[in-house]
Amino acid sequence: MVNFVRLCSFALVLVPTATAFPAYSSLAGLAREELDKILPTLEFKQPAPPPGPLNDTGVKLINDAAHPWKAPGPNDIRGPCPGLNTLANHGYLPRNGIASPAQIIAAIQEGFNMENSFARFVTYAGHLVDGNLVTDLLSIGQATKETGPAPPAPALVAGLDTHAVFEGDASMTRADTFWGDNHSFNQTLFNELSSFMDKFGNGGYNLTVASEFRWQRIQDSISTNPTFGLIMPRFFTVYAETVFVINFFVDGRMTMNRTLSKDDALGFFQRGQFPDDWHRSGVPSSTEGIDTVANAHHIRPGSNTNGVNTYTPDPTSADLSPEQFCLIYVNFVNRNVKSLYPNPTGPLLEALNINLQRFYDSVADKCPGQQQFPYGKPQ
Repeated sequence: MVNFVRLCSFALVLVPTATAFPAYSSLAGLAREELDKILPTLEFKQPAPPPGPLNDTGVKLINDAAHPWKAPGPNDIRGPCPGLNTLANHGYLPRNGIASPAQIIAAIQEGFNMENSFARFVTYAGHLVDGNLVTDLLSIGQATKETGPAPPAPALVAGLDTHAVFEGDASMTRADTFWGDNHSFNQTLFNELSSFMDKFGNGGYNLTVASEFRWQRIQDSISTNPTFGLIMPRFFTVYAETVFVINFFVDGRMTMNRTLSKDDALGFFQRGQFPDDWHRSGVPSSTEGIDTVANAHHIRPGSNTNGVNTYTPDPTSADLSPEQFCLIYVNFVNRNVKSLYPNPTGPLLEALNINLQRFYDSVADKCPGQQQFPYGKPQ
């Protein structure tokens, strides 16, 4: 992951100094000399506080007249997360695909009824590794030939596309990074998912389909992708994304036998579109069902260490057991964040500490006394 970001940052030195660094581009992994050139050109924005829980968490019409679906324009950005793409296409997020963490938290609560602490957890985790902490902006993806003109080289480090964090191998509808395009909808993979819906879900997507297709995609990556990796935090998100489909995409009026139809699944995954007359769930949700999917076929965090079919467990990576939840937080801060920002100073350091505090606040009730200070306690 760090090597990928540093490769992108190397491209920065090839860009004329007159080229403006996009305000939504991530600063993660950039060398000190690059940061010294870029930071003076950015206007520091005090991060807005995260919104609290919804006042009304009931079943609610979301695909309403105030939020019509519109295809992304030539300069709008979309990424590997179908949920965020959908929120942007319906105007719950800015339609250009660039938002602040506070806007993202508000949108995923309003649109999907995501539980507040979990919404803060996933948003600030994404912002810390993929956002621009100084300007308080995060892109939900990267500009591509499908979504618009290619951005200047610095923008290549923007968006929820840092490999092995949120985007990662063994996605249900996106190809592994090893094969190139890791963010666009892959019809071949969806066709495979569709066949699993027929075999295990009577034509729809449920927890059984989630369990079996998740296992199949992991096995596919082990046997074909020599660089396949499945350690934290991707080990968490690879399972979480399978239950998100049920918890957030199924119409909230369906309270029994919660199943997503093929047509509705295709709408979310391919077009980023709510079904007609779609209502969100009336229960604030997060990763309900993740244990069912993970326990159906057990595998330890690990990676291919010497080409295909060399999957080896990594004993240093946290797993999904409840007693290791806080280790996910600790490792993310001390490994992922610290490696991307080894020696921050000035406004970047200030912004990092603010966002790290908000990230910990989202897990403080589960991890009391375990707050990490990779840059020392703020004065």
